[in-house]
Amino acid sequence: MNSIALLCTALLGLTLFLLGLAISIVRTRNGILSGYAPEPDRLLTKLVRAHGNTAEYAPFLALLFLYIGIRNPADWLVWCMAGATACRLLLVFALVAWPTMSKPNPARAIAAMGTYAFGIALCVGLLLGH
Repeated sequence: MNSIALLCTALLGLTLFLLGLAISIVRTRNGILSGYAPEPDRLLTKLVRAHGNTAEYAPFLALLFLYIGIRNPADWLVWCMAGATACRLLLVFALVAWPTMSKPNPARAIAAMGTYAFGIALCVGLLLGH
């Protein structure tokens, strides 16, 4: 098994579970048992969006990483795994650390486009049997 594939999978999993924990902590502190006010500058709103977005992409990326990782991947695929993981982490930062989600920010755009590009490249690599 490729160690980068395992590391990237672990980072995606940690991100997903730590965001879930952060949401639970913020909910407890604010006395909010479910739902959230859709205000783009509230921490809970940003955490929920970051968690939801991570939950949308992390499972399939992890599946790609692990499957490709057991097949002695080409170097470009390993770089794509690292790039996709970096983009997912950047997206979480871009959602949570920026003052508001109501305005675009460059980190969020780079992270989203990178996720698409690296994800597509990994799928092409899978189809080509690399």
